[in-house]
Amino acid sequence: KWVVLFVLIFFLSLVVYHFASLAQPQPLPLPQSSSFYAFVPPLISDKKNSNNNDNGQFEAEDSKNLERILREASMAEKTVIVTMMNQAYADLNSTFDVFLEGFQVGDGTEKLLRHVLVVCLDERAYSHCVEVFPHRCFLLRTTGIDFSGERLFTVGDYLEMMWRRTEFLGSSLKLGYNFLFTDMDTVWLRDPFPRLIPDVDFQIACDRFNGNSSDTRNYADGGFKFVVANHRTIEFYNYWYESRLRYPGNNEQDVINKIKGNKYLNKIGLKMRFLDTTHVGNFCQRNWDITKVCVMHGNCCIGQDNKIKDLRQVLDDWTAYFSNGDRAREFRQPMNCWRSLRRQYNKERG
Repeated sequence: KWVVLFVLIFFLSLVVYHFASLAQPQPLPLPQSSSFYAFVPPLISDKKNSNNNDNGQFEAEDSKNLERILREASMAEKTVIVTMMNQAYADLNSTFDVFLEGFQVGDGTEKLLRHVLVVCLDERAYSHCVEVFPHRCFLLRTTGIDFSGERLFTVGDYLEMMWRRTEFLGSSLKLGYNFLFTDMDTVWLRDPFPRLIPDVDFQIACDRFNGNSSDTRNYADGGFKFVVANHRTIEFYNYWYESRLRYPGNNEQDVINKIKGNKYLNKIGLKMRFLDTTHVGNFCQRNWDITKVCVMHGNCCIGQDNKIKDLRQVLDDWTAYFSNGDRAREFRQPMNCWRSLRRQYNKERG
């Protein structure tokens, strides 16, 4: 009888232990492979794996090059500044030149240039990048699509380009690097890192800020975001990328504004915040405080020429204020960009 009782108690102990272990949350395993393309979501990796052996070897070479640039560009805490460009942004006296000039004339921003990674979407952009910004350029190859020209927001190639960007940034997280992504049509006038919100997984700019950094009713602007590499953000980027199939014809900014309040983000524990436009400004705003703006984004604009003119105007106003001591100077309104929006609006109304 005592033997039977002992066996029964032992069996019940095993059952209790088993169910207790199931109740414990299981962390997502962080991938350990060093291959860049090993980290893309399954929806893409099937397509990549279908390529021939030569292409696979070339991707492995690109992977090593990317890891080297990330390692060399990263700050002490494995953080890099990432931007992207195609040929339309790379031409002489274009957006790339304005982008670099902003770092050079900003207050304490020139030292940040060593941490910038420029991801080039076509060969000509890459060739120009290595001429003026050597050792920090990476060519992101995409088979069968030409990303070299200027794109409108609704054009198919533009959507492909934006989703390619999201895919790449998600893969960088899986390599263990935090990143501050900035669109190239921005000028950095002050170091924005001190203005970032501490202990947050994902923080993103918004076109207009309602005063509450936790409020998902702020409209997210994908052109400036800081993301910490961890299991939550990796899962979020996979979810974000796969959500493009639920919302066909939408770019990545449209989609994040559709999913930012989803319960799934609470389930994975993602802490998301929205950045104050006082410090991360943009052309969608009506006014700005030149004494506080760190970054100015040339959005709400149609046409590279209009964008470049108004971004250069920002740099002129900044130089007059910061370098020449004109403390009464303020940012002028980006009228070229605003007129371009008005023309487009009138055209669509017929």
